Amino acid sequence: MIKINEMQPGKETVGFEAIIISVTVGKTNGANKSSYLNIVLQDATGTIDAKLWSATDEQIRLFERGQVVRGKGDIINYKGMRQMKIVKLEPIEMNDEQKALFLPQPPVEKAVMQKELDKYMKKIHNIRLYAIVHGLIEKHYTAFVNYPAATKNHHDFASGLLYHTLCMLKLADQLIEVYSFLDADLLYAGVILHDIGKVKEFTGPIVPAYSIEGSLVGHISIGHAMVKEMAEELHIEGEEVYLLEHMILSHHGKQEFGSPVLPQIPEAEALTLIDNVDARMNMFEKALHDTEPGSYSARIFGLENRNVYKSRN
Repeated sequence: MIKINEMQPGKETVGFEAIIISVTVGKTNGANKSSYLNIVLQDATGTIDAKLWSATDEQIRLFERGQVVRGKGDIINYKGMRQMKIVKLEPIEMNDEQKALFLPQPPVEKAVMQKELDKYMKKIHNIRLYAIVHGLIEKHYTAFVNYPAATKNHHDFASGLLYHTLCMLKLADQLIEVYSFLDADLLYAGVILHDIGKVKEFTGPIVPAYSIEGSLVGHISIGHAMVKEMAEELHIEGEEVYLLEHMILSHHGKQEFGSPVLPQIPEAEALTLIDNVDARMNMFEKALHDTEPGSYSARIFGLENRNVYKSRN
């Protein structure tokens, strides 16, 4: 068995274990028009596109997103990119804890991040904002510390939502130090809860799909409703609630990016910029990780389809 990052074109058939993060059915162009599977395989070291040619009806039914598999394949160079021609493939039964080992891991241990989150929550001195933040995090704690921040593009790994939130909180520290007029309590609260809707938008921590609620409503509207509901549950009223709701609703910065309102307070503008910086830096980091020095990455959709160059230094 070898890891995906060790797979190179031209070598003999390789054995592997991986998790399926994407699978679609295609048809060949020949007269027989046989079925095949486009599969994206992942382990803790990376991903690879794979093809299972002449797939049977049973294989089409058997192999699905989130399934751990063991198999063998030939690695080829297709249009300058690695690709696997699957020779043999079989499913392996595993629980979520075991499946998580096939996914990229956050660079910081989860236990350490959990302590950091608690530290930042205690920085919120406004008792109304603290109560709302504490209430929502406590209610959805397991999902919040285990879910990814996205299904692709940025922080798309187990505990990615927690890691993304902590990176943003550290950036918030710097902005608060430079721009002393910012309301630190509101900014910390907005950062912690900006993506809280994703605990309902996604189906789970391991190779998640979008839930029906997530597809129909989206995490911004879901998060806004969660804040409003928690405030009502705690009998909290007043401007702080409206301001926190505004932080959630405006954090994508533009209406064409999904926010129904634009940032109208400096803390909301800061939240938008912090979120964007951290998401984009993570995409750059991922691209550089998979790229050889002195060469360009594949096009990155979340970075306007740019190729990222990795310097030789």
